[in-house]
Amino acid sequence: MPNILPFAALRYDERQIGCLSDVIAPPYDVIDPKLQDQLYDRHAANAVRIVLNRRELGDQPDQHYQRAAAWFSQWMADGVLRQDSEPAFYVYNQQFEYAKQKFCRRGFIGTVRLERFGTGNVFPHEETHSVAKADRLKLIKACGINCSQVFGLYPDADNDAQFMLEAVTGDQAPIAATDHLGVEHKMWVVRDKDAIDQVASVLADKPLFIADGHHRYETACDYRDYLSQQNGPLPKNHPANFVMTNMVSMSDPGLIILPTHRLFEGTPILTGNELADRLGDHFRCEKIGTDAGAAIACWDLMELADRQNLMAVFAAGDGQWLLCEATAKAADAMRMIAPQLSEDWRSLGVSMLHKLVMETILQATPHPEPTYVHTVTELRDRLASPAREMSAEPAYTMAALVMPARISDVEAISLNQERMPAKSTYFYPKLASGLTFNRLYKCESTAAK
Repeated sequence: MPNILPFAALRYDERQIGCLSDVIAPPYDVIDPKLQDQLYDRHAANAVRIVLNRRELGDQPDQHYQRAAAWFSQWMADGVLRQDSEPAFYVYNQQFEYAKQKFCRRGFIGTVRLERFGTGNVFPHEETHSVAKADRLKLIKACGINCSQVFGLYPDADNDAQFMLEAVTGDQAPIAATDHLGVEHKMWVVRDKDAIDQVASVLADKPLFIADGHHRYETACDYRDYLSQQNGPLPKNHPANFVMTNMVSMSDPGLIILPTHRLFEGTPILTGNELADRLGDHFRCEKIGTDAGAAIACWDLMELADRQNLMAVFAAGDGQWLLCEATAKAADAMRMIAPQLSEDWRSLGVSMLHKLVMETILQATPHPEPTYVHTVTELRDRLASPAREMSAEPAYTMAALVMPARISDVEAISLNQERMPAKSTYFYPKLASGLTFNRLYKCESTAAK
């Protein structure tokens, strides 16, 4: 792993804000306008005002970034945010429930020395979008902070690094908050130098895989380079050479990946029979039904089988759900379509969906970016929504259920220097923004309006 260092985090002063649960927020990319408004209403110092500042009527271009910086400066001046006196690692646990089971995902927050993907020992696993990176770069330029952690994974079969840090938390009471989804976030501050040095040593030769926050990581690299261009080479341990990262062992029992299903617009409107005919050379298709429970029935069968070569597709022409199993011909076709990519990449269900089904068989590109959902019930409910006003066409012309990638897939494809299609993984739950901020330089700004 690249050099990791403790840092003196900026943290909310609970004597000022009252309840930490009221000021944390999820990462920007899962905050829709409704949730944004709810977080604004929850507390005047909720982290959303920095993470995703709301555009207001009459704003000039990019004014919301300056407003985020102004809030940050005001909270610093008012003592709402205070910087820890010493560098630390921050043990960070998330307790949550999924599918009626309870989990605890354990990690720790530190800073990781930046290196461009493909040049060192930090590996991405998903594609990124330039628009999102441009947005994050404007924010970091305005505020001069990391306001949300990158989520990194490292191999540690026995979870030694995590145990070393937890061993020195002693009787320290956790810093605790509960988010809008009911996930409990608990954090302990570790300043023990021996423990910090031991953890850095254990992880020194290990790779780091970016689980979530690819845009934030690449933006941090861009910001570092921007500062170097403006001011000359940065000192080795300048904070902008690092990015705030939550690090989790790939062997942690609380680490789970959820699926990300797709709703498509602008594709050919086909009946179940027509879609099965088109897929027939490469997939064995079974009609599951057109009723409200068909999507759930498909997903139950897919989860039970737990194989990447299974997907389910929805034909908007007659509402039929098809359970589709890739055949040897599909594997042969993927080798022809993507010969430059590894078998690990080609065998992913999401790769077959986009490369073979959408691009090759249906020739349904370009089309608008899919709508992504994480539960079958949400997908089913969206399909049941009324058609667009003044249009005879359904709101969505096709949908697909896909299996999530596994941790082993993330590792193999990352080490191959490849990237999965966007939204191939969903590491649940999301990290909370607002537990720690990482200051990159002194931010000069006016008070928020």
